Amino acid sequence: MPEVWRLVRGDGLIGEITITDRDFPWLYGDFEAQAGFGEFKPLFDRELELLSADDGHEEWESVYEKVTGPLALVSPDGPVSHFLLHIDGAEAWFRWAD
Repeated sequence: MPEVWRLVRGDGLIGEITITDRDFPWLYGDFEAQAGFGEFKPLFDRELELLSADDGHEEWESVYEKVTGPLALVSPDGPVSHFLLHIDGAEAWFRWAD
């Protein structure tokens, strides 16, 4: 059975990540967006742009806080307390800590 992580906002499912690869500390997977993802897609798009910019670190932090504030990442064992998640189309990669 594949390992599936969920991206949620409260009780609402925003998306699911089916793990396809691991390279500690990163996990990689196929991302399947759900109805509520549209609100957050521009934030994920922007954070990727800023991640590769030479001078975008402060703005990246501001944008990423808008992701981690309302969203939670839930492993098959339950929610994780901290995560760094990138989503690019149907691909996702992340690291997490409890």
